[in-house]
Amino acid sequence: MLAPQNAKAEGKSQLTAVLLSFFLGALGIDRFYLGYTGIGILKLLTLGVFGILALIDFIRILIGDLKPKNGEYAKKL
Repeated sequence: MLAPQNAKAEGKSQLTAVLLSFFLGALGIDRFYLGYTGIGILKLLTLGVFGILALIDFIRILIGDLKPKNGEYAKKL
């Protein structure tokens, strides 16, 4: 059974995602946390596509544009 589009992601915190992105974004840990495994692997193998994607992801998570794969954040900033 599919989850509704506006469902909150189970236990995903925007603050946790921001901190993971800031400290471990070049390794793709933020994308793994949010459920985007493919892009997480890409960032891991390329060091955040040489830092550019890591910076973009950090900003997108901070402003709330990059959300968990299965819905909204359970806890927002």
